[in-house]
Amino acid sequence: MTRTVLLVTHTGREEARQIAAKVIGKLGAAGIDVRVMADERHDIDIPESDGVAAVVAEGDPNAADGCELVVVIGGDGTILRGAEVARPTGTPILGVNLGHVGFLAESEVDDLGFTVDHIVKRDYVVEERMTIDVAVRNDGTRTAVGWALNEVSVEKASRERMLDLVAEIDGRALSRWGCDGVVMATPTGSTAYAFSAGGPVVWPEVEALLMVPISAHALFARPLVVAPTSVMAVTVQHRTRGAVLWCDGRRAVELPPGARVEVSRGTQPVRLARLHTAPFTDRLVAKFALPVEGWRGARS
Repeated sequence: MTRTVLLVTHTGREEARQIAAKVIGKLGAAGIDVRVMADERHDIDIPESDGVAAVVAEGDPNAADGCELVVVIGGDGTILRGAEVARPTGTPILGVNLGHVGFLAESEVDDLGFTVDHIVKRDYVVEERMTIDVAVRNDGTRTAVGWALNEVSVEKASRERMLDLVAEIDGRALSRWGCDGVVMATPTGSTAYAFSAGGPVVWPEVEALLMVPISAHALFARPLVVAPTSVMAVTVQHRTRGAVLWCDGRRAVELPPGARVEVSRGTQPVRLARLHTAPFTDRLVAKFALPVEGWRGARS
């Protein structure tokens, strides 16, 4: 059977375009067809002899259908775009990092040969990451739905205005915050926006949901970690205008006064391909360049 990999590339960067061409050439030489997004094809300088098997339309929900992997070349933002493409078919994602931190990526550019070899040999493991589903209601009517791998955030659209929000957990009011916004995240997203807002780092194996207020003017405005079965909600108060809902910082919905945002565990996870078996602690140390000098390990 023909093996096929879908390639998603940050074509706005020259380095990414060059790496994409190399990946296509190496996989093609190994007999693996490469499929690319239609709006990226002409930005990648590949001879036809390298055999791009298929070009798909941007936003095609079946773009990854029949592919064994979605290989993403870029930073975490590009990987989140790859997740949108891969999730409908459950295709695993493997990220090659060109960003600053690249927490979702599995390999770096310097490891390109190693990465391609593992793809060719199918030498990787796949882990499932929790997602979150979100619904927006106005006067009891559901007006929008969405999902996120990292986080859902309710934010103010203009700098000078503060949001007036009421937070809720499992159908019970928690607190009212005058704030810049609220982040509701998965463990995967705990090292993204939620981390920047002062939230805790949650190991991927932990099943939990996070709620982190942003710059809240309140005595009680601590980051919260709740059960994966919980439903978190935020209601925009009627005097508040200019609120926006963001899913993974990519998909936005305007929130009118009185809108209610409900967030719960997603019904469909995102699958990540892993080449390394190092524990999450080592990834955390490497990505944030944490000082560990003097550590001698456990003593018997």
